[in-house]
Amino acid sequence: MTVDREKILEKFAPLRVADVCDAMDWLMLRNIGLMSRDIRPLFRPVRVCGIAKTVRYVPTNKVVPTMSPEEYTKFVEDWYANVCTYPFGEIIEPGDIIVIDAHDLDVGLLGSNNSLAYFNKGARALVTDGGCRDTDEVIREKVPVFCRYISRTMVQARMEFESMNKPINCGGVLVRPGDVIVGDGDGVVVVPQEYALKVADIALKILEEDKIGRRRLYEQAGLPLDETVL
Repeated sequence: MTVDREKILEKFAPLRVADVCDAMDWLMLRNIGLMSRDIRPLFRPVRVCGIAKTVRYVPTNKVVPTMSPEEYTKFVEDWYANVCTYPFGEIIEPGDIIVIDAHDLDVGLLGSNNSLAYFNKGARALVTDGGCRDTDEVIREKVPVFCRYISRTMVQARMEFESMNKPINCGGVLVRPGDVIVGDGDGVVVVPQEYALKVADIALKILEEDKIGRRRLYEQAGLPLDETVL
């Protein structure tokens, strides 16, 4: 990783989505990067930050002919190999967040197998305006997935790979390779890379002020101090 990348990941590590959104306001970046509220984490609590790598999938208009189950098995294999491929798995670096423009399709592009494979390669999370299936297993594996749909279907005859590492639309906002992604129980925010360090510096001050104020309230309430106020 480059020095700038390491610095960005370090600065954003403790930040909440709320802190980042507030800092964006202070920099006159109001409502920029706020993904649709429909894109939610599969489990909570969860907090992630990382550098965007982007992928785009589109609906298919290919018609599936009538065929036998044996022929359909070969059809599915060909679809995964040549039509709806997952090439981004080969370019993942530690600290990445994979952001997928799935064209708002309720299709199980992500599942318990491939999401864990990307997590094992160093991806910190996966964010999609499409769907994830096998969600009970994904939750058990503790792979952070933020998605619009909990889906059931496979990809064949439903979607096609279009491109990767180009600007995309995810959740109604622009995401470019290298932008900073922050996600937690409040949702997902995208920080344009050119503002990342300025946003982080302001957000860290906002977080510290919040901790001080809530620590006083904890003490007044007789609550044991936890990591959110220390």
